[in-house]
Amino acid sequence: MGQQYDPITTEIIQNSLQAAADEMFAALRHTAMSAIIYEVLDMGTGITDRNGEMAGSGAGIPAFVGVLDKTVKQILVKFNNPGDIEPGDIFVTNDPYSGGVTHLNDVVLVMPVFADGELLAWTANIAHWNDVGGMVPGSMSTDAKEIFQEGMILAGIKLFSRGQPIRSVFDILTANCRMPDFLTGDLWAGVASVRVGERRLLEIANKYGKDVFLHAVEEYMDYGERVSLAALKRLPKGTYSLVEEQDTGAPWKVTVEIRDDQFIVDLRDNPDQDKGPFNMSRDEAVVSCQIAFKGVTSPERVANGGTFRPLKVLTRHGSIFDPIYPAAMGIYYELTIRLEDLIVRCLAQQMPERLPAGGFASVCGTLFGGIHPDTGRTYAVIEPELGGWGGSPQADGNPGQFSALHGETYNCPAEVAEARYGVTVDYLSFHDEEGGAGLHRGGKGVRIDYRMKSDNAWLTVAYTRSRILPWPLNGGCEGSPNHVEIVRADGTIENHAVVSGLTVNCDEIIRIKTATGAGWGDPMQRPLNLVKEDLKNGYITEEQANRYYGLDERSQSE
Repeated sequence: MGQQYDPITTEIIQNSLQAAADEMFAALRHTAMSAIIYEVLDMGTGITDRNGEMAGSGAGIPAFVGVLDKTVKQILVKFNNPGDIEPGDIFVTNDPYSGGVTHLNDVVLVMPVFADGELLAWTANIAHWNDVGGMVPGSMSTDAKEIFQEGMILAGIKLFSRGQPIRSVFDILTANCRMPDFLTGDLWAGVASVRVGERRLLEIANKYGKDVFLHAVEEYMDYGERVSLAALKRLPKGTYSLVEEQDTGAPWKVTVEIRDDQFIVDLRDNPDQDKGPFNMSRDEAVVSCQIAFKGVTSPERVANGGTFRPLKVLTRHGSIFDPIYPAAMGIYYELTIRLEDLIVRCLAQQMPERLPAGGFASVCGTLFGGIHPDTGRTYAVIEPELGGWGGSPQADGNPGQFSALHGETYNCPAEVAEARYGVTVDYLSFHDEEGGAGLHRGGKGVRIDYRMKSDNAWLTVAYTRSRILPWPLNGGCEGSPNHVEIVRADGTIENHAVVSGLTVNCDEIIRIKTATGAGWGDPMQRPLNLVKEDLKNGYITEEQANRYYGLDERSQSE
């Protein structure tokens, strides 16, 4: 007769894993040097089992947390000889082709946890580093043709050996970065985070016993699978396809097959890999599909390795979703959000009563920098932007939020931006561009004006949903575009969505405008009291109230 396990103890251990991952997140946030980490929270933490399956996830970007299990599995493949992995070791990777999954700016640290000489689990974190070398400051260029131009490649290497830093690796890192002090600060924050996780896991294993710990993790995975299978049974079965034109004019296609026990996403019929940086690794394509899968099945419940057992993703090697080395991947994040949005749009047409209309659906990654006029030091701003969500069957879309895919991230406060960077924030508010009318209207996008305080600053952006607008449902209206305006010193205005290394001089303005989400339902069905309230609050103009909602005509007929 096998060992009997107490279900209450099992659940306590499972919740302890979540608490440990959250503590890792707090340690990383509170010790990082870069505002992209400690303010924006462009990071994620997690715990895997000894085989690399996600066992507990902390806060952070879902698309980041979904990377960590894939990183650990690649480390286990590479370091597969006795003695390769020892207590106190820490490994680092940023290579999308070797477990880094995303792009070279996103650096992953993983640490094995041993109990009584046996590998028990792994702790892991990922965070965006400001600069990792490459052809441009900030390391992300829309002009890159191969990954070597995007920065130094850390293809799953050992950073610490038995608790001691490998100094030569540290020297290589700092020598290949334009901002070595920020790199060093953020690296040690990551080290502190994985070590906090190791300490907590050992406390759990010592308190309840190693075998009980391993059983609890295995049971948690099985539970995650049961939740997903139960949710799949509630979805309409069938095969659904969608072709959507992108801003570039290229058609993207997805086919989703929903069965009682499987959710299959077929991405094979898509364009060949891009000659520039608009590619994503196969692992990242899987992450995007995992987020869409979770969103339409059981968004409110557990997410671990077992959760995604029913998911199957098909890609074609040599396509934008599975490129051939050494394709560049610097702007992978826009493909991640575009793919997730494509899958949701495909399914929303089949189940509009369950899903919302399209949102601004772009990371709107904004990079600019230069020389700080007060300190003479190099600065770099790297931040995602807020935008509007689409209206849903139940309510209006949320205004001024990050995309759901981007998770628990925040905008950088104007006070922090002005203190740390060579800019003045002239304007930060919702914009007045029209779009998103509906029974449940889309949430507003934002406008941010950054005024440069020195000459020869640079700007790099890669926004999508700039030409093909957020998509409506059930008779709603499209949203507005994501775009950037440059207000030159002579008053001329330039409009950009994709640009790299654009020069911006003193007193010129980088004006960011993100999309308003699309509307859900016929605008003429929106209650008049809500239309009047929107007008009173300045959410819509009188002209828009009449054109989209028929305010005057409907008021007269009452």
